[in-house]
Amino acid sequence: MLKDGLLTTGFLMPDIARLMRYRFDARARDLGLTRPQWRALLHLARNPGSTQTELADMLDVEQITLCRMVDRLAEAGLVERRADPSDRRVRRLHLLEPAHAIVDRLAEIGAELEEEVLSPLGPDERAALGRSLRRVRDGLRPSIGDNAQKEVA
Repeated sequence: MLKDGLLTTGFLMPDIARLMRYRFDARARDLGLTRPQWRALLHLARNPGSTQTELADMLDVEQITLCRMVDRLAEAGLVERRADPSDRRVRRLHLLEPAHAIVDRLAEIGAELEEEVLSPLGPDERAALGRSLRRVRDGLRPSIGDNAQKEVA
């Protein structure tokens, strides 16, 4: 019975994600950054001007962890904190020019890896898989928010 349980979606999806992370890490190792730093750069590329609190939420990390990460990225000349024009107490995060080349390389690696991972599937199967995964993800989102509200109450 347990052997069959290892083939469930709940086991397959994290296993696939783990294997993809390993392959991605191996290809991006030469960039000299950690995976959390890559993720921060990618999120900032998609959401320029985010606050540290917003970025911590996107990355699902504690604010102190993110603060240290941003400190290291700033020291490396990849990110800068800028005062918010409407509220000087707020600092907004922006990528600096050298970070854009890293983000571009990460996107290339991601596209190459996706092509490799999906190569056993035909175009129709790829499209169906994408639609199905989005539906599963979107179906989970309301329940996560409901659970978070119940825990706070």
